[in-house]
Amino acid sequence: MEKVFWKVDGMTCANCALTVSKFLEQKGLSDVKVNLMSGEVSFDVVEGAEDTGKIKKGIDSLGYKVVGEVGKIDTTEKKALNKYLKFLLITAGPTLLLMLHMIPVVKHWVHFMMNPWIQFALCLPVYGIGMYLFAKSAWVSVRNKMPNMNVLVTIGATSSFAYSVVGMFLGWPSDQLFFETTATIVSLILLGNFLEDSTLQTTQRALTKLSKSQKVLATMIAYDDQHQELHFQVENNTLRSGDLILIKSGEQVPADCRILSGSATVNEAIVTGESLPISKTKKDTLIGGSIVADGLVKAQVTSPANESVLANIINLVKQAQGEKPPVQQLADKISAIFVPVVLVITALTFILNYLILHNFTEALMRSVAVLVIACPCAMGLATPAAIAVGLGRAARSGILFRNAKSLELFKNIRQVVFDKTGTLTTGTFEIKQLTVVDSSYTEDEIKKLAYSLEKFSNHPIALSVSKAFTRTDVFRWKSVEEIKGKGVKATDIEGNEFWAGSYRIAPGASAENAHNVYIVKNNTLLAWIDVKDLIRPEAAKVVSYLHAKGIKTILLSGDTKSNCTPVASELGIDQVIAEQTPEQKLAMIEKLNQEQPTAMVGDGINDAPALAKATIGISMSEASQVAIQTADVVLMNKGLGNLPLALGLGKHSFITIQQNLFWAFSYNIIAIPVAAFGLLGTYGPTYGALIMGLSDVVLAVNSVRLFVKKVV
Repeated sequence: MEKVFWKVDGMTCANCALTVSKFLEQKGLSDVKVNLMSGEVSFDVVEGAEDTGKIKKGIDSLGYKVVGEVGKIDTTEKKALNKYLKFLLITAGPTLLLMLHMIPVVKHWVHFMMNPWIQFALCLPVYGIGMYLFAKSAWVSVRNKMPNMNVLVTIGATSSFAYSVVGMFLGWPSDQLFFETTATIVSLILLGNFLEDSTLQTTQRALTKLSKSQKVLATMIAYDDQHQELHFQVENNTLRSGDLILIKSGEQVPADCRILSGSATVNEAIVTGESLPISKTKKDTLIGGSIVADGLVKAQVTSPANESVLANIINLVKQAQGEKPPVQQLADKISAIFVPVVLVITALTFILNYLILHNFTEALMRSVAVLVIACPCAMGLATPAAIAVGLGRAARSGILFRNAKSLELFKNIRQVVFDKTGTLTTGTFEIKQLTVVDSSYTEDEIKKLAYSLEKFSNHPIALSVSKAFTRTDVFRWKSVEEIKGKGVKATDIEGNEFWAGSYRIAPGASAENAHNVYIVKNNTLLAWIDVKDLIRPEAAKVVSYLHAKGIKTILLSGDTKSNCTPVASELGIDQVIAEQTPEQKLAMIEKLNQEQPTAMVGDGINDAPALAKATIGISMSEASQVAIQTADVVLMNKGLGNLPLALGLGKHSFITIQQNLFWAFSYNIIAIPVAAFGLLGTYGPTYGALIMGLSDVVLAVNSVRLFVKKVV
């Protein structure tokens, strides 16, 4: 199955995104995601589907344009002048001239502007530009049975223009012609589209900042025939795993790499949200996109730029923006039928006003005002705009949402379940005590045995044991297996079975169950190891924040109750559920979910099933890959300390969505009747176009507030 990522130009409203999405689904493609905010489209090409070349032509035939594959378009190049601004500058002059006779102060100076032929000459190019921009899109949208806002603009501008042209040839007086109305409709819609474009670009600024950090020059190291070191500049997108690079003070790290020599202090704020510089030395990893504040290092590339941590973050955010949370479904349904409904209301407005007023001109102007004041875009943009800002701020702060649904679901969370090791505690253990039970083994032999077993596990306790007992002389095993929730089991060439793991591997061998690691041979207990783990300094603050918000806290761990209770007591956690296998954790999360929406925070392999089952699964960046892949949210360097911000962003993003939807619905419910009843006065279509143009800007500005709004 091939995954395709395209950048598509020309999508200006929710109906545009719905049209592209519907088209791709009709072509038999799966996992279709259309991101209106960034213009990016992704889908899976399944067996038997049409060739991508034909699909690309199909999108072009809809009135949009596939400009290339995401990642292969140079996003750092200076953009051309916004097309709406360009055409606005062209139409502004004729439009202002047409409106001069409406200004009492200068009216007597511009009698010549009352000439219908001069008005026609000034209006024609403006109308032509409007039809060039809006009519084609309107026709394509009607043809695809998904009429968009341009249908309303095209009909409104054409009605006033055609009426005025007929009146001009019939010799009607100039005050019964509406060339200035046509011009102002087109110009004000262009102004509104430009302002909307500009403000919506602002909603993407956090992601744009990350994207621009992807393309930089790198100093590559090579050697000549005499083994002399050579340096030359290359673009980082040409780097491959294994390449050697030199990074100097003040430079941006061009790709994920590992330091071979030298040391540096590095600012990783753009990726992790952590503003304090971090000291890095030999064998440490550098994240592509971070900045070397001070120092000089030689490093080896570990991942190409398009597979780096930064690239994966950007892709995660873009995919999440393409997701549709539940709250958007109603707005999408209404957007799909909005334009036909407005057309019906417009026809009724004309008919009823004509029957009541017996004035064709007044009835026409009121119906045109209805057309241009109606705004289907607001409903379609209400959710994506807020989601884009929320996800962008989260990414900038070191919080990654895998889907937009999670951002919305945070508002419902009433209890948070924590794993202990590596989540509430640092996950960095020190050996507290080694106790040998079987006198036939020396302490050194137990250390050798413990290292030979634990080196095969990524569990935090196992890592600490193998680090403490590192050695070169090890036992050779016939087979080795890690069993989740228990430990590491190995068999030697003589058939003896050895274990290093939790108390579950030695039932009945000891009355003790308060130790961390048990070493067992053929069901005989040889020794146990006690370790100590420090509680994360931010954990108490996070738990206190959750309690202040009325959220219940639960400690759910595979560790013993005697190890869990002190941690829970120190942090003030409400409930302790200890000694749980991965299967039991899964069942417990399922039970808790039935009681009320539950978030699970974990970092180990044994947490993965529970993370997947929770209403929202949360892992940290240093967690196991399985935990990260199954989680809905990933907390970067600040780890647990970012949980309140994630909760706050989720809550306030939903509040912003509600505000946007309230504005979108209220605006249309109020504005359309105001226009239909002629309350906008003589220049109803002009005022309607101005109000409609600004309506989306209000919505976008409200969304942008999320960047600076206090959410914690």
